[in-house]
Amino acid sequence: MPAQLDLGEAKRVLEAVLLSSSVALTLNELKRVFEVELGNDFLRRALEELKSDWRGRAVELVLVADGWRFQTRPEVQPYLDRLNPEKPPRYSRAVLETLAVITYRQPVTRGDVEEIRGVAVNSQIVKTLEERGWIEVVGHKEVPGRPALFATTRQFLSDLGLRALFELPPLPDMARDLIPVEALEEVATAARE
Repeated sequence: MPAQLDLGEAKRVLEAVLLSSSVALTLNELKRVFEVELGNDFLRRALEELKSDWRGRAVELVLVADGWRFQTRPEVQPYLDRLNPEKPPRYSRAVLETLAVITYRQPVTRGDVEEIRGVAVNSQIVKTLEERGWIEVVGHKEVPGRPALFATTRQFLSDLGLRALFELPPLPDMARDLIPVEALEEVATAARE
């Protein structure tokens, strides 16, 4: 590669790298593909222009919690489903309720989740969410027994197509203490897509 890299060439390389990657890539990972040192501002500008170039097409460039990735637009999903009719995993109501409580109240202990849901949380539910990469232990509460504190992961946000928690839909005012079924359905729908 030349000592100087123009914006057009950087965009071509980024496009090829991102289209061939099966995972989202961070700025630092994208920098490593170039022989010349690129600044974050230059790289962001190239990515934003590339994103603009793809606007209105069936595939879009997005920034999610794990980095930059190309993904299909939701409106073309029915066509892709016909080609690859795999059914996404189905999660029980208990799993989705637990995930919704952790998502909106994090960090929380298992006891906190049980108090909000009003029922005991089965260990398999926590294991399922951890294996999916959607929750993790982020610390321990400073009380007797030091129970684990759970929070959602960057993988969870990326799977939902989000960059940060503030992009989650807000809970209705009347449901601040309880997680409504509507929120569960939104989490479930987004997780399946």
